[in-house]
Amino acid sequence: MTIWYTADTHFGHENIMRFCKRPFKSASQMDAALLENMWKVVGTEDQLWILGDFAFSSRAKDSAYVEQIFNQLPGAERHLVVGNHDLKPTLELPWDSISHLVELLDGPGNQPNTLCHYPMITWNHVRKGGLQFFGHVHDSWRGSRNSVNIGVDVWDFMPVTFADIARRAKNLPPNKHWGDVEYRAKLNT
Repeated sequence: MTIWYTADTHFGHENIMRFCKRPFKSASQMDAALLENMWKVVGTEDQLWILGDFAFSSRAKDSAYVEQIFNQLPGAERHLVVGNHDLKPTLELPWDSISHLVELLDGPGNQPNTLCHYPMITWNHVRKGGLQFFGHVHDSWRGSRNSVNIGVDVWDFMPVTFADIARRAKNLPPNKHWGDVEYRAKLNT
């Protein structure tokens, strides 16, 4: 079993193509490409974690539409980490879990990593190598050395694994505020 991560799919959202320069002619074409890319890598025994903004626009309010998209998702388990655009009926789909924040064991030694729709500056296990995965910012920021954007807009519209994320993290700059928050955190321990 492999764990796959993605964020900010925005199924059904016509305007996201203009906002993020997505290379699709319509939301239907985008939806089909996102699903096809998921099916290329996510196996039938795998987990798929979507870190927010599953669907957006008037189509996201259509129960039949979001259910039809959900039923096409690959994997044995499908999990949602809630984003700012995840409302009814997305929250009513039969996800294996729905959370706002998750610590998930993955990577070498099953390190605990923090999953949240939003980028964070610090989190539990950060000083022990735990990474933070986020979306929300689309293509405006890839993240920092320990907090990585896993959204479709910066990963060629593909889900990614821990190994992909860790590889990218090594090439990202340190967060310029890391010393501010972690210095104070060390004083309080």
